[in-house]
Amino acid sequence: MNGKTVLWSVGAGALAVLASTLAVPTTAAAQGKVTGKVTFEGTPPERNKLRMDADPVCAAAHTTPVLGEEIVVGEGGGLQNVFVYVKEGVPQKDYPPPSTPAVIDQKGCQYHPHVLGVQVGQDLQILNNDQTLHNVHGMPKQNAQFNFAMPKFVKKKDHKFETPETMVAVKCDVHPWMQSYVGVLPHPFFAVTKEDGTFEIAGLPPGEYTLEAWQEKLGPQTAKVTVGADGSATSDFSFKGS
Repeated sequence: MNGKTVLWSVGAGALAVLASTLAVPTTAAAQGKVTGKVTFEGTPPERNKLRMDADPVCAAAHTTPVLGEEIVVGEGGGLQNVFVYVKEGVPQKDYPPPSTPAVIDQKGCQYHPHVLGVQVGQDLQILNNDQTLHNVHGMPKQNAQFNFAMPKFVKKKDHKFETPETMVAVKCDVHPWMQSYVGVLPHPFFAVTKEDGTFEIAGLPPGEYTLEAWQEKLGPQTAKVTVGADGSATSDFSFKGS
């Protein structure tokens, strides 16, 4: 009897190890990612200097010239503020929105960040860290528009999007140079390129996907990408100036 008991214990342990081993590829596959870089080809246009004199509070917030963010190219041609997301191929299931809000901060009479992504139903928290009046005007086409004042004593407003939409322009009616863009998606598979133009979209299972890279002045580009069994893939984009 004791011999049989020991044999059963060993067998159970072996089965546990085998099950754990078999589970590893599935877990790894569920954490697949797409990485890449978006570059600008050619000589980038000169960034315009923003004129903030109309509001002394805005002007006083900066000791050096403030440059526009329509096209920002870093060293090595990396294109910043490009919204990259999975447009097609995402598994059909519910993706609960994060409990942590996405944030747009009004600071120095600029929107930070200039481009961001949120999920449908996720809180978008709009902050005002300036000692002046702002007016936040969202101009979606698929969602309801929103337009509200944020005097200097109003430090936070919340908003939610109910429908996917790429992209939603947000502007300030008081300071016309202030503009931001929000990508609203039903899933979490999106990213915004960093200063060097790189991006990473994590959490994708193996499969074939269509990516879209959107830039506010240069338009969208799409590319096919396959996330293999090893859970990784690379996709680069290149934009040309007009």
